[in-house]
Amino acid sequence: MKLSATILLAAAAGTSAFAPASNKASFTALRMADAAEEFQEEIETPKKAPVLPTMSQSLPFMQRPTVLDGSLPGDAGFDPIGFAKSSEDLMNYREAEIKHGRLAMLAAAGWPISELFDKKIANFLSMTPVVDATDRAPSLLNGGLGKISPIYWVACIVAAAAVDVYGISKAKNDPSYSAGNLGFDPLGLYPKSKDAQFRMQTTEIKNGRLAMIAITAFAVQEWVSQFGVVVETPIFFKPIGGVLQEYANSGYITPN
Repeated sequence: MKLSATILLAAAAGTSAFAPASNKASFTALRMADAAEEFQEEIETPKKAPVLPTMSQSLPFMQRPTVLDGSLPGDAGFDPIGFAKSSEDLMNYREAEIKHGRLAMLAAAGWPISELFDKKIANFLSMTPVVDATDRAPSLLNGGLGKISPIYWVACIVAAAAVDVYGISKAKNDPSYSAGNLGFDPLGLYPKSKDAQFRMQTTEIKNGRLAMIAITAFAVQEWVSQFGVVVETPIFFKPIGGVLQEYANSGYITPN
């Protein structure tokens, strides 16, 4: 009797052990079939391109220029005069914008630095300062460009031409070339990922645009006021303690 009960229990256990395995196999096969169908649908159904806005992001009352599709860093749809007629025109203007922006960033830093230290360096070297009596840097509006040595101008022209020739050669021979990408990164700051590169390029173009506005403002401000920017707005270029002391001595700040 006991032997018969044992045999029946063993048979029942064996039967229940085989049933889930069959169900699992069927379930797995169904899941694989569903995944294959979904994958096939993704291949056959092309992804829709993002819909571009009709109006310009920078000038909402104007239509977005067709060539400004947002693919370039810093592209906010700003081209009110319509300079860029084609993609080729757009890339030429972007190349020029990056060059002018980089030069303006150097100039925006060099302009006040020259007004701060030119006289000190010239006196130390027993030379004639190039800034005038009101600490204005030489410029087309301020005058004084005749004080600059012709050797300096020749060196600037040669250096600019060399950089330009190198950029043209790289654009023709390097398939991965993008506007302004001369491969100059001695400190290794340029990121590796595409998203990070796009963010850094956007940062550069925005800072370049701001620098172009700033250097123009420097020239106009000095021409109108007849004073150097470091004299008229010292709080931006000199130590705050010395500036407050100058304001106090000149009557801008009165002690209590």
